[in-house]
Amino acid sequence: MAHLLEVKNLIKTFSNNGQRVTAVDDISFYIERGECLGLVGESGCGKSTTASLILRLTEADAGGIYIYESSAGDGKKDILKLRGRALKQYYQDVQMVFQMPQDSFDPRYTLGDGIMESMFNAGVSHTEAKTRMYELLEKVELSPELAKRYPHEVSGGQCQRAAIARSLAVDPKLLICDEATSALDVTVQAQIVALLNKLKKEMGVSILLICHDLALVQHMCDRVLVMYQGKIVEEGTPDDVIRHPKEDYTKLLINSAAL
Repeated sequence: MAHLLEVKNLIKTFSNNGQRVTAVDDISFYIERGECLGLVGESGCGKSTTASLILRLTEADAGGIYIYESSAGDGKKDILKLRGRALKQYYQDVQMVFQMPQDSFDPRYTLGDGIMESMFNAGVSHTEAKTRMYELLEKVELSPELAKRYPHEVSGGQCQRAAIARSLAVDPKLLICDEATSALDVTVQAQIVALLNKLKKEMGVSILLICHDLALVQHMCDRVLVMYQGKIVEEGTPDDVIRHPKEDYTKLLINSAAL
């Protein structure tokens, strides 16, 4: 495999009651093409801030985030320095799947319109976007008739599938799934995980899976990073980290999950 995204010495601090709090504390890691990387840890450890930094929704204080244009490792760009058209292209390359899918859709528009919106923004014609939208619904195993439904008219699992379809509409290289299954019941969680695994294999898309569920990480991820108080404290394959944890914090996570 070859690197798709690389994070180097990333730092982010916030002000809290006049004091500086370090949410992301000098972390470095990489995501390879076609792999699923898990990022786990308790709430408040810095996982979602890391995702926000990668997506440029929050600006970093220091460090670099690099995306590689090809598997040969050339065309390395620091996304923190991108502007204009280059930044717009990056936002197509990296897409987000949120925890609460209904909240990520505009309630005034149907699911079909929501899926097509990003294609319109990329300059795709209405006819082509509509054809692609129905293809995506089929790919995420949703009935075509759901294109006419509004977010509040479908189940949480159906809405999350539609959100995944929307994220795939611009052919991204990386999906960032931030607790994308935690709001769903166990049966639907398993279905969404199976869908993401299928899409990873069929489309070659990389996935950054941010969650607190070690069982889910063990089932889905190729590698896992454990985050604690803004730092990456352990990394390895899921089996290595879960069966042979080195850090006390990782052991606590495993014990609390009863794995």
